[in-house]
Amino acid sequence: MALYCIGDVQGCDASLQHLLDNIGFSPSRDTVYLLGDLVNRGPDSAAVLRRCMQHEGALRCLLGNHDLHLLAVAHGVRKPSRRDTLDGILHASDRDTLLHWLRQQPLACEHRHADERLLMLHAGALPAWSPEDVLRLAGEVQAVLRSEDLPGFLHQMYGNQPDRWDERLDGADRLRVVVNALTRLRFCSPQGVMDFESTEAASQAPQGLLPWFDVPGRRTAGALLAVGHWSTLGLLQRPDLLALDTGCVWGGQLSAVRFGATLAQREVLQVACPQAQQPG
Repeated sequence: MALYCIGDVQGCDASLQHLLDNIGFSPSRDTVYLLGDLVNRGPDSAAVLRRCMQHEGALRCLLGNHDLHLLAVAHGVRKPSRRDTLDGILHASDRDTLLHWLRQQPLACEHRHADERLLMLHAGALPAWSPEDVLRLAGEVQAVLRSEDLPGFLHQMYGNQPDRWDERLDGADRLRVVVNALTRLRFCSPQGVMDFESTEAASQAPQGLLPWFDVPGRRTAGALLAVGHWSTLGLLQRPDLLALDTGCVWGGQLSAVRFGATLAQREVLQVACPQAQQPG
């Protein structure tokens, strides 16, 4: 049995098939975690969701910002943007089945591998959050996504405020901070104030800000975190961080990591992807 993480697919089902073929994926034997942004911008988001549903249990999925955007568009909360490629889902005969399945997926999860802890999420974790906090708070959002309160939540999900965590937050403000951190975060201040303006590489951090994973004293530093979301960051491997968004939809690569006997033993496997969108 092999354990894998794969970065942002974004509707590029042919590239996902190519990568799964290259790694010799066997749904009866292997476990693959897709790190969010399953859909949008690529040519066949519906096929990605159907593939994940078909192999549920072997292909395990997290939600990213584009996946939440799909739910918001489907519920009439957001208008599609000019770059969206979601019509294949929105007009599908199995639309309701696809959307119902999507809203059941978590924003964060963990996997125990050889008594080591792998924590997975789409974007980032605020410095004050421990691994237990990440899972607990992601669970609060997941409970709402699965509930009858979903439409009301989606109406209140968007916005950049509050821009920092406070355990005393409640209601929509609390959930919004959690969603923004787990699905949108790149840079923040040493005090954990989030920035959503810059999408540049980590080396081009705005003044006074740091990549979230470089904030001193970050409480998730004791676990290995696997993330996607940040294509300008590219492939990054550290003892405490594995970043796997390598720009598949932009004509980059779709990347997987296969873990060995320990989480430190890693093999990177990549396939080149046709460009589905122009950057910028």
